[in-house]
Amino acid sequence: MRFGKKAALASIATAAALALSACGGGTSGGNSSGGAVNGAGKTLDVFIGKSTTFPQQQQQWMDDTAATFKKNTGADLKFETFSSGNDELTKIQTSAVSGQGPDIYALGTTFTPTAVATGAFAQLSDSDWNALGGKSKFNQSALGISGPDKDHLYAVPFSSRPFVMAYNKNLLKAAGIDKPPTTWNELEQDAKKVNDPSKGIYGMSVGYKDGFSPWKYIWAFSEQQGQKLVDGKNANIANDTVTNAYQTYFGWLTKDKVVDPASVGWTDSQALANFASGKSVFFPMTSISSEVTLDKSAIKDQYDYALMPTSINGSNPNGGTPVASILSGDNMGVASYTKNKDLALAFLKQVTDKDAQINYQKLFGDLPTNQEALATFGSAPHMAGVTDAAGKSYATPFTGAWADIQLALVNVVVQSIPDLSSGNVSDSNLSQRIKTAQNSAQQSLSRAK
Repeated sequence: MRFGKKAALASIATAAALALSACGGGTSGGNSSGGAVNGAGKTLDVFIGKSTTFPQQQQQWMDDTAATFKKNTGADLKFETFSSGNDELTKIQTSAVSGQGPDIYALGTTFTPTAVATGAFAQLSDSDWNALGGKSKFNQSALGISGPDKDHLYAVPFSSRPFVMAYNKNLLKAAGIDKPPTTWNELEQDAKKVNDPSKGIYGMSVGYKDGFSPWKYIWAFSEQQGQKLVDGKNANIANDTVTNAYQTYFGWLTKDKVVDPASVGWTDSQALANFASGKSVFFPMTSISSEVTLDKSAIKDQYDYALMPTSINGSNPNGGTPVASILSGDNMGVASYTKNKDLALAFLKQVTDKDAQINYQKLFGDLPTNQEALATFGSAPHMAGVTDAAGKSYATPFTGAWADIQLALVNVVVQSIPDLSSGNVSDSNLSQRIKTAQNSAQQSLSRAK
């Protein structure tokens, strides 16, 4: 399956804003079946996002990884870092045109389709996967956005950050609720039960002004109800299912009033701070990275994570899927022009082996994509819900147009902020904004032909 370069170029500005994680040419000869690789005198170039949150841990990981790689292959590792999606996309473009540059790129999962659309990444063969230890080595859901289908895979799953719902155990118990909700209807009902604005306590913390989270709610509602937002070359955004999804999402603020009115101006980091101060019971659509903040907060002994709701009321009609999260995290792709493919595969095998993945989780918090490594974290504090979500995560559509579609879904919320501030989003305004999103998404898909 090939994607038009025109579409990839058209989506670059959008993808760059969304992608912060993450043409012909030969490969090295030799062994791609999993045997030892002799890389003496060679250097493998790896391009990854610069961590501003864990700079010391990242440097330690780079140094340790390079030392092990040198011991295993005799080759040196050169790490290059990028600070923005623009940096990465520029590097991919210029390297694809010149036929030289990094051998491996780290790619955010939802950015992977747009990156693959440039034609800069090698499709991985069965022998390539064997060299990595086989596809069975990986949590199978993590392979869901490695390519457009199971027979055309371009990226190797490296780390996983599934989305979950944080909840305050003490506040839930005080309201007589013995377990977190599993459906959207239950979440709404439980949020109402614990809601007490007179005491500054609300049912949920939600960041309506966040530039990334809103579309994930709409995607989840739609998938669970059997409505695909993308069907081949067609966008399916202007429909009752999507309209109901936005109405439910906005209704928490305008109708149910289970979120602080100030949340209309919050990003997710502000919503997290609100939850961490004990002022709400649920903080949906977060990840294990919030643990760093919560473990230092006033509720450090009171919180836990659970699956996001996987249905409206307990069923998934119209062939819907009980999605718990988008497939979120980082992949790694091998440049199509590399002359060091065997070394690239050796590197990817090394960093996705069990012990390396466990070590990476301890340094950065991201879950392993290695199936055996992931299983070791199921009983760790706060990890049960997160590892459960990792196995119930599903891929967003594999199209170079997805970055534009994602932004179109967010723009419906962005354009509705003034209405939310005044307490109501009218049906006519919502309908027009959804139509605009539909047109934008369809245009992007048409360019991707």
